[in-house]
Amino acid sequence: MAKKNAQYEAMFLFPAAATAEVDASIKIARGIIERHGGTIMVIKKWDERKLAYEIGKNKRGLYIIAFFTAPGGGIAAMERDVNLSEDVLRVMITTADHLNEKEMNAVEPQPIQPREERPSWDRPAFNSYDDRPRRPRADADTAGMGRD
Repeated sequence: MAKKNAQYEAMFLFPAAATAEVDASIKIARGIIERHGGTIMVIKKWDERKLAYEIGKNKRGLYIIAFFTAPGGGIAAMERDVNLSEDVLRVMITTADHLNEKEMNAVEPQPIQPREERPSWDRPAFNSYDDRPRRPRADADTAGMGRD
């Protein structure tokens, strides 16, 4: 009996240089998915953003989001292809069984919220050393000397 394909969401991260050729990046992502038995439902540019940390000397990246169906065994092969690819920096693949096609088309990037900077006197103290109960310290001169 043939096993039913599951529904997945993949977020591909391309280097910032790929923003000039969005269609080429989409074609690469589509090729990786289809090469391993996946069928694309929705694929589109998601956003171009600053990365939280540098990945291979890249400070910015282009995100391509894809929703597709595929056999479960093809997911590991897709991730392996990305790891071997010089065109794609990263991929994250999760199940998307809870989404319908209308919801997939409506997916848009959320705005980045600026971090609220608080003055140092208004921040909570995170020093766990200060919160520990104190024990009396042995006098350094008499510790371990065998005095009664």
